Amino acid sequence: MTPGGSRPAIPEPGALLSWPEGFGTRFTVFVDTEEEFDWTKPLARENRSTEAMRALPQMHALFADHGVGPAYMIDHPIATCAMSVDVLTSILADGRSAIGSQLHPWVNPPHDEPVTPFNSFVGNLPRDLEAAKLTALTEAITQAFGRRPVMMRTGRYGIGPNSLELLAAEGYRVDSSMRSGYDYTQEGGPDFSRIGNHAFRTGMGDLVELPLTTVYTGALGKGGAGLYRALGRLPKGRGVTSRLGLMTKVALTPEDMPIGDALEAIRVAVGEGVRLLMFSYHSPSAAPGYTPYVRDAGELRAFREWWVRAFALLAQLNVATASHDDILAALDAAG
Repeated sequence: MTPGGSRPAIPEPGALLSWPEGFGTRFTVFVDTEEEFDWTKPLARENRSTEAMRALPQMHALFADHGVGPAYMIDHPIATCAMSVDVLTSILADGRSAIGSQLHPWVNPPHDEPVTPFNSFVGNLPRDLEAAKLTALTEAITQAFGRRPVMMRTGRYGIGPNSLELLAAEGYRVDSSMRSGYDYTQEGGPDFSRIGNHAFRTGMGDLVELPLTTVYTGALGKGGAGLYRALGRLPKGRGVTSRLGLMTKVALTPEDMPIGDALEAIRVAVGEGVRLLMFSYHSPSAAPGYTPYVRDAGELRAFREWWVRAFALLAQLNVATASHDDILAALDAAG
């Protein structure tokens, strides 16, 4: 493992969350709401532009038309941009959407570390610096919206050995930084390859982890993450099995995930008893030209259609939406 990369412990069976029976099977959408930057270039502190936020209301209208109130996980450039705050304030008027936190350390004060790929994972920073950045972000969001955030998604899924304890100390109730089945250790980040899709109590106060949903589809899909790791040790093992339709790793996002694969993943996740399906996207994808996933108007149309088809299948399967506050209420009821 690359030095600095952390490997969160597999939760004990007793730590897995028992959702209230009345909660049923739900889905939620967390939006990584952030500044735009060139994804092909090194990160820079100066990249704080938020022009793509102007397109967010139109994208949000699509979600609102389907009764979906996303949680907008905002970072420091968004929280301190008056235009972005105004955009989000208008969105919050739907009574379903909410604000959470997202920490991009390279654009989040205090700026006491060099900007490097390793330091882009906030959990790799010294404990005191990570804590100071978290406090600065939390206070900026509280000042902008008058409500203290209680849900976190760490930018680049970059939690480390101190992160969960610091979140609990800051009053957070939910973390959603663990991306089930993904391993970022080659970049110096964390390894979530042994983390599943089920919510669990972290053991840090009342903090609950809601991992991003990752599903293995195809004839060999039941082999799950273990088989997928084994295939990674074979030359072209994962690519061959995916092309043959034997096993495909699917995240619930329209960003680089074909809708056919996503629809099958939804069916599999529901069949496997995942009680809360976690969907996500990056806010700059709401407009063409800001992310590699939406480069032009045609890709934006496809991006929007992805959501329409996903929502249709979820409705067909009787999977209802869960808002930020619905989730908090369910956590309270779970005891």
